[in-house]
Amino acid sequence: MLTSLYVRHFAVVEEAEVAFGPGLTVVSGETGAGKSLLVDALMLLAGARADSGMVREGCDRAELIAEFDLTALPEARAWLAREELDDEGACQLRRVIRAEGSSRAWINGRPANASQLGELATLLVEIHGQHEHQALLSRSHQLNLLDAYAGNEEQVAQVRALATQWRELGARIRKLSGGDDREQRLELLRHETGDLERWALPPAELAELEANHKRLANAGRLAEGASGVVELLDGDSEFALRRALGRAHGELGKLAALDPRLAPLLELLDNAEIQLGEASDGLSRYAQDVDLDPERYAEVDAHLTRLHELARRHRLPVAELHERLGALQMELAELEGAGDALERLAAERARLERDYAKAADALGLARRTAAARLGEEVSALMGELGMAGGRLVVELEPVDGDEPDLQGRERCELLVSANPGQPPRALRKVASGGELARISLAIEVATLGKDTIGCMVFDEVDTGIGGAVAEVVGQKLRALGGERQVLCVTHLPQVAAQGHAHLRVSKHSDGDTTRTQIEKLDAAGRRDELARMLGGVEISRETRAHARQMLERAQSA
Repeated sequence: MLTSLYVRHFAVVEEAEVAFGPGLTVVSGETGAGKSLLVDALMLLAGARADSGMVREGCDRAELIAEFDLTALPEARAWLAREELDDEGACQLRRVIRAEGSSRAWINGRPANASQLGELATLLVEIHGQHEHQALLSRSHQLNLLDAYAGNEEQVAQVRALATQWRELGARIRKLSGGDDREQRLELLRHETGDLERWALPPAELAELEANHKRLANAGRLAEGASGVVELLDGDSEFALRRALGRAHGELGKLAALDPRLAPLLELLDNAEIQLGEASDGLSRYAQDVDLDPERYAEVDAHLTRLHELARRHRLPVAELHERLGALQMELAELEGAGDALERLAAERARLERDYAKAADALGLARRTAAARLGEEVSALMGELGMAGGRLVVELEPVDGDEPDLQGRERCELLVSANPGQPPRALRKVASGGELARISLAIEVATLGKDTIGCMVFDEVDTGIGGAVAEVVGQKLRALGGERQVLCVTHLPQVAAQGHAHLRVSKHSDGDTTRTQIEKLDAAGRRDELARMLGGVEISRETRAHARQMLERAQSA
C-alpha cells in the first residue's frame, strides 16, 4: 500500500507531501490544475522515461519520493531481498530528475536503475489509463489474473514444480551422458586427469616446490654471499667483527677491574662473542652445503613450467589446479559409471512427464471454465460502465513444443470489443485511454480481491461518461477500494462522492509564477469541492445541499 508521496520542484508543484490511507482516494481539481501530476510522479517512480520538462522552471532538479507498506505484499518483499535492497520491511522509491534531463534513482537509499524501478513497481502499483504502465496489458499478468480468479494457485504450483523437476532431471541426464559427445568427453577427461595427477600438487607441496626452485636458481649467489659474510665476521682482516670484538673485550676487562659496575657489560660482550662464533660457524657450513645441482634445478624448473602451462589451459591460478583435478576426477567417475544412473533418471523423467501431463490437463480445464465465466462477468460490467454491447473474451492459446512448460500448456490473451459489431481485439491494442481504463476497472471489479497488486491507480477512468453510469463507476471503485487501495483522478462529482478520502489539486498564480497545491479535504471541504464540480463557478445553496446529499448517500451505501 502506498503510504506517502513527496514531490518537490516537479512541473508546477513547488513542494507537496501527501499521505495515503486504505480504500478509495479520489483526486479532483479544475481543468489544467494538474490533477494527473500524482499519477505522473508514480509513473516516473515506476521507471518511466524522464525529461527536463518535468523540472519546475528556474529549478535545477525535481525530486520524487514514494513510500509503501509491504505488510500484505510478500512478492515485493521477496524481490527486495533477492536484489539485496531490503531494509527491515521498508520500501522507499526515490528519483531525482535534473534540469538537463538526466536522472538518478534509489530503492531504500541504494542506487537503482530504471529497470529495477520498473520491476519493483509492477509488484507495488498498477496504473490504469496509460498503455505503457499497466501490468494488465502483460499477457503473463493476464494469465496470473485468470488463475487467481479461478483459484488455481495449488494447481499452478504443482505444474510449475513438476516442470522444474523435469528440467532439472534433463540437465542431470545431459551431464551424465556427456551430451552428444560422451566418448570425446571421456577421452578428454582421462587425458586431463592424467596430466593433473602427474603435475598438480596440494598447496603445501606446491609451496615447497616453489621455495626449492627459488633456492636452486640462486645457489651460487647464496654460497658466495654466505662466504662473504663469514669473512666479515671472522676473516684475517683487522676489521673482522670477531677480532674487533676481542679487542673491545680486552679493553673493557681492564676498565671493569677498576669499576665493578662495568662487569655486566663485559658479560654482554662475552655473549656477543659466543653468538658471533656460532653465526660464523653456521654460515661456513651453509656455504659448503648449498646445493649446486644443475640437474635438480632443471627438474624443478620443468615441473613449474608444466604447471603454468596447465594453469593457462584450464584458465586457473596454479594453486587451484589440484582442486580442479578433484572436480574432473568426480566427473570422470560419474561418466564412467553413468549407465545405471541414466536408466534410473530416464524412468524418473518419464514418470514426471506423465504426472505433468495429468496436472497440466486439469489446470487447462480449470482455466477454460474460468475464462468463459470471467468473460461473461466482465462483459456485463462493461455494460454497466457505459460500454453497452461491449464484451470481453478470454482467449487461451496452446503453447508450442512438447517439453513441460512452467506456466502450463496455454497462454492467455484478453480480447475486447468496445462496441457492438466490432470484432474483439487484444486489450493491449485498445487505443482509447478512457475505454481502456473502464475495461480495466471492469476486470478488476470482476476479479475483486484476486489481484496481488497493493495499489491501483485509475487516471480519468470516467472520461466520456456521466449521469447514472458515472455513479456506477464510482460505486465499483468504492467496492474495489474495500479490497485494495485505489487512487482515482476524476472530474465527475458522482465518482468523487464515493471516495473514502478526497484530495483537491488547485493552481495559484501571482502573475509571475504559478504554483499547484495539493490538499486533503475534510468533510466541509469535500462538500464544497463537490458543489464546485456540480455547479461550476457560481455555487448556490442548492448546489451545496445536493453535494451534501451525494456524500451522505455514498457514505451510507
